[in-house]
Amino acid sequence: MPWENNSGGDRGPWGGGPNRGPRRGSGPNEPNIDELIEQMRKRMREILPGGGSSSILVVFAVLLTFWGLSGFYRVQADEQGVVLRFGKFLTQTSPGLNYHLPWPIETAITPKVTTVNRVDIGMRGGLEERRGSNAVTRDVPEESLMLTGDENIVDVDFSVFWVITNAPDFLFNIQNPTGTVKAVAESTMREIIGQNDIQPILTEQRQKNEEQVKALMQQTLDSYGAGIGITQVKMQKVDPPAAVIDAFRDVQAARADQERARNEANSYANRVVPEAQGEAVRIRREAEAYRAQTVAEADGEATRFASIYDEYRNARGVTRQRMFLETLERVLGNTNKVIIDQEGGGSGVVPYLPLDQLNRKKEAN
Repeated sequence: MPWENNSGGDRGPWGGGPNRGPRRGSGPNEPNIDELIEQMRKRMREILPGGGSSSILVVFAVLLTFWGLSGFYRVQADEQGVVLRFGKFLTQTSPGLNYHLPWPIETAITPKVTTVNRVDIGMRGGLEERRGSNAVTRDVPEESLMLTGDENIVDVDFSVFWVITNAPDFLFNIQNPTGTVKAVAESTMREIIGQNDIQPILTEQRQKNEEQVKALMQQTLDSYGAGIGITQVKMQKVDPPAAVIDAFRDVQAARADQERARNEANSYANRVVPEAQGEAVRIRREAEAYRAQTVAEADGEATRFASIYDEYRNARGVTRQRMFLETLERVLGNTNKVIIDQEGGGSGVVPYLPLDQLNRKKEAN
C-alpha cells in the first residue's frame, strides 16, 4: 500500500496504523482535532450560556423556526401561484402573501399569467425589434412559403400573441410552450391558406384569415390542455414569392386600374340615371298638367257654348245680333281704320277729325 512507505511503516494515510486509532496532531503543522472540538465547545458556551446539550437544542429550535418561516412566499399581481408537494401539483394560490410547507416537502412556482408573449413565424427579428425599434427582420422561407388552394405559392410572415390562462396546465401538460405555440401556429396557417385562392389572400381576406387562424389555434391548444390563450394573430407580410413578385405587382396594378374604371363608370351612371329619371318625371308631369288644362278648357268651352245655345233658343234675334257685334269688336278691335256708318248719322262728322290718331294714342296708353 502507498502509506507503507511513510515513516513508521504501518501507519495509514491519516497518521495511525491499522490496529490503532487515528492519531490527531501527529505532525508539527497538523491541527489536533480534539483541540478544535474543545475550542468550538468553548465558543458555543460563550455565545449560548447554558451548556452543550441545551445549546444544541436552542440552535436546533432556531434552525427549525427559520426552516418553517421559509415557507412564506409572495405572489405578485401579474402572477399565479402553483404549489407542489413532493413535485406533484397540489393547489393554486392567488396574488398576495401565501404559505406552503417548507422545502423539500412543498415548493411554489409563480409564472406570470398577464405577460403577453410573442412568437414570430416566417421571420426573425433582433433585440432592437422586440424593444420597439424598426429593425430589419430576416425571412425564414422554410416557415413562410405556403401553398394556396389554387396551387400557387404565397410568402406569409405573421406573429402570434398569447398569454397563460391556466398555470398548472401550462406547467405540466406541455414541455415546450413556445415551440408548441409556434408549431400549432404554422400548421394552422398552412391549413387556412390551403383552403383559399391566392387572390383573396393577397387582397381583402387578410383579417378573415387572421380570425380563422386564431380560432383554430385556440381549439387545438385547448385539446392539448395547454393552458394558453391566443390573444391576437397578426399577418406582418403577405406577398407572392420574391421570384415572381414583380409580375404579381403588375397584375395587382392592372386590377386596381380595372376597379378604378369600374368605380368611375358606376359613379357616372349613378349621376346620369337619376338626372334622366328626374327629367322623365318632369316631362310626364308637364304632359299631365297640359292634358288637365286642355280638358278643363274644352269643358269650359262646351259649357259656355251650351249656355249660349240656351239663350239663343230663348231669344234668337237678340242673341244673333249680340254675337255679330262681339265678333266685329274682336275682329276690328286691333285695326287702325275708322268706319262711319252713313245711315246712322255719320255724315255730320267733320272730315278733318284725326280719328285714327286717337285710336293710336289710346293703344299707346
